[in-house]
Amino acid sequence: MKKESMSLYYIDMKYIRELSKVDDNVMSVSPQINKGSRPFVGLVLMCNSNQYCIPLSSPKPKHYKMKNDKDFSRIIHRPTGKLIGVLNFNEMIPVDNSLIQKINIPKLMKGNSKDRAYAELLKDELSWCQQNEESISNKANKLYRIVTETPQKSRNLTRRCCDFKKLEKALDKYLQKNLNPSTGKEINLFDEILLDLTGQDRHNKL
Repeated sequence: MKKESMSLYYIDMKYIRELSKVDDNVMSVSPQINKGSRPFVGLVLMCNSNQYCIPLSSPKPKHYKMKNDKDFSRIIHRPTGKLIGVLNFNEMIPVDNSLIQKINIPKLMKGNSKDRAYAELLKDELSWCQQNEESISNKANKLYRIVTETPQKSRNLTRRCCDFKKLEKALDKYLQKNLNPSTGKEINLFDEILLDLTGQDRHNKL
């Protein structure tokens, strides 16, 4: 069976807020700082037999001067050489299938002008990620091993990363809390995300 290419996903916002209570390094989606109504978008891949989501963010001024590192990658639009996004490996979080929803880029392309522009950006970012899928996976897994197995050898790096083991326990606890008591199965925890977020930043800016 052919392996499915990397895709972009929305992540359940309630779950993100719960994780942010456990670890301050989790990317904030707090409504108190005007981040409560924008989607949390990222790549989903496997790290040490666990599903993880790497947040995808819009470039900030500081990113134009930053170089690729063990916990950071710049996404460059090859035809123009323009920086169009960044991957924050240090903020990757464990996820479950009930907490993620694959982004339907073709459907976004049929929306209004804002949706179409956003879809074009996502398409370009996803294309870069798919072309660099192996290196992205290797970087994520290497970072996971550093943080979970030898944190004392890279204290500065570990300090700016999420506590992956702690978040894995938080994920288990969150899923147990949201089990359907009558069936023992997970409730669909994903919140519907409005595609037309007029006036809102469509990406995860840091």
